[in-house]
Amino acid sequence: MELTTERLTLRPWEESDAESLYEYAKDERIGPVAGWPAHSDVNESLQVIRTVFSAPETYAVCLREDGRAIGCVGLTTGKMSNLDLPEGEGEIGYWIGVPFWGRGLIPEAVRELIRRAFEDLGFETLWCGYTEGNEKSRRVQEKCGFSYHHTNKDVYWKMMDDIRTEHIMRLTKEEWLSLRGKER
Repeated sequence: MELTTERLTLRPWEESDAESLYEYAKDERIGPVAGWPAHSDVNESLQVIRTVFSAPETYAVCLREDGRAIGCVGLTTGKMSNLDLPEGEGEIGYWIGVPFWGRGLIPEAVRELIRRAFEDLGFETLWCGYTEGNEKSRRVQEKCGFSYHHTNKDVYWKMMDDIRTEHIMRLTKEEWLSLRGKER
């Protein structure tokens, strides 16, 4: 499945994306704030593509002009999500390489995944979380229509072996439809 927006192509990850993934995922400003360690080499990035990024509804975020992977957006559902959601609900996660910050690209990608979840996959509720201090992620969620739902304190984050406070945001299909109506 490939999705397109005005400036982006969202497509499945390919093994040939390993070098591009490593270029951005090695940056300490990306992974640790999102809850995963910075990548240490291209082979680690390749393994992530083969395992984590091979999951359904996980997309490489690519500029339409050159097709190079510069970030990731994904939708996990039900028990596969970090939030242990009931079936029919999903959690959106995302990141983008530092050189592409501040251009509105991740909100554009997230909006397309929201559209897919509600229109194509029949979801009724979507969730998104960010850890304390990750204001960039919070802003993406707000720009995409998510609103604060609750906070989980003292959450053990296995991949980083630390304790975090996580803020959870929610967007229902009804809220999304209402927002879309106002945009037109």
